[in-house]
Amino acid sequence: MTVYGFHASHEQVPPADLLTAVVRAEEAGFTAAMCSDHFSPWSQRQGESGFAWSWLGAAMQATALPFGVVTAPGQRYHPAIIAQAMATLASMFPDRFWAALGSGEAANEHITGQRWPRKALRNQRLAECVGVMRSLLDGEEVSHDGLVTVDRARLWTRPRTPPPLIGAAVSPETAGWCAGWADGLITVNSPIEQLRQVVAAYRDSGGAGPACLQVHLSYHPDADEALRLAHDQWRSNLFAPPFPWDVETPELFDQASERVLPAEMHEVVRISAEPQQHAAWLQEYADLGFDEIYLHHVGKEQSEFIDVFGAKVLPQLEVTSR
Repeated sequence: MTVYGFHASHEQVPPADLLTAVVRAEEAGFTAAMCSDHFSPWSQRQGESGFAWSWLGAAMQATALPFGVVTAPGQRYHPAIIAQAMATLASMFPDRFWAALGSGEAANEHITGQRWPRKALRNQRLAECVGVMRSLLDGEEVSHDGLVTVDRARLWTRPRTPPPLIGAAVSPETAGWCAGWADGLITVNSPIEQLRQVVAAYRDSGGAGPACLQVHLSYHPDADEALRLAHDQWRSNLFAPPFPWDVETPELFDQASERVLPAEMHEVVRISAEPQQHAAWLQEYADLGFDEIYLHHVGKEQSEFIDVFGAKVLPQLEVTSR
C-alpha cells in the first residue's frame, strides 16, 4: 500500500487558505501532507510565500496527519536553527514529522547577500549541515568550523525520537549520494525511465528508507481550463537544472518563461480532466516503488481538486490507513 499525501504550496496559496485545504484533504482521505519552504514564489503570478515553519505548527495541530517539509539548511537557515525547529515540532507531535534536505535554490537563498556557491560546494555544505543537525538532534553539544560555523550549540528541547532527515534529489547521481546519509529519498515527477533510474540509484547505493515522490498535476473538469491553470501557474518550472537552481528572482523566471507554449506543460505537469487518468498515472508511480506520493495541484484553488480526488481517485488506489 502507498501513502497518498497532499502537498501544500506556499508559493501559490495564502497560509490561512492552505490550512483550510489540508484539513479538507484529511477529511477527503489523504493520509499525509507535506509543504514547500520558500522565501519567494517561482512567478509573480503565484504571488505568495508564507513561512513554512509557522504554518506547520498550526497545520499539525489542526490535523492528525504526518507532515514533511522540503528545506535547505546552510545559507538562509543556520543548521542549528533548523534543527531546533525540527526538534520542537517532533517534540509536540511525536512520530509525525520529517524534513527533506536539499542544497537549495538561489531564488530563496540569495536574500542573505552571500555568494551563491557552485553545486559541488552546496552539496558539501549540505553534508556538513546534516552532520551538525544529526548531532544536535542526538543531544550533543556541537562546534563546527567549515562551510558552516557552529559554536557550542545544544538543543535543550528534543523529541524522544529524532525526526527522519530525507534526501532531496532529481538525478540518479544525487539519489545515490543521498543513500549514504539520508533516512529516505524524495524526488519530483519526471519521465518514467528517469524516475526508475533515480529509485534504482538510491536502492542500489544502500538506501533503505522510504522513496517519496512529489507529483505536479492539474485537474479541472474542463480539459482546456486544466491546461490553462498549468500554463498560468507552473510554466516557470519547465526548465531543467541547473537553471532553476541559479535564477534569483520571480521576475527573471517570468522573463525566461514568456515563450513557453501551453502544450509544453505536459512535460512537467500531469494534466487531465479525467479522474481515471490521474489514478492511472499515480498507480504507475506506485508501481515504480514509491512508498509515498504527494499530490500538488498547481492551481491556486484547491477545494475541487481535493473533493474530486477524495471521491474518485483515491478509492481506485491502495491507500495506507493512518
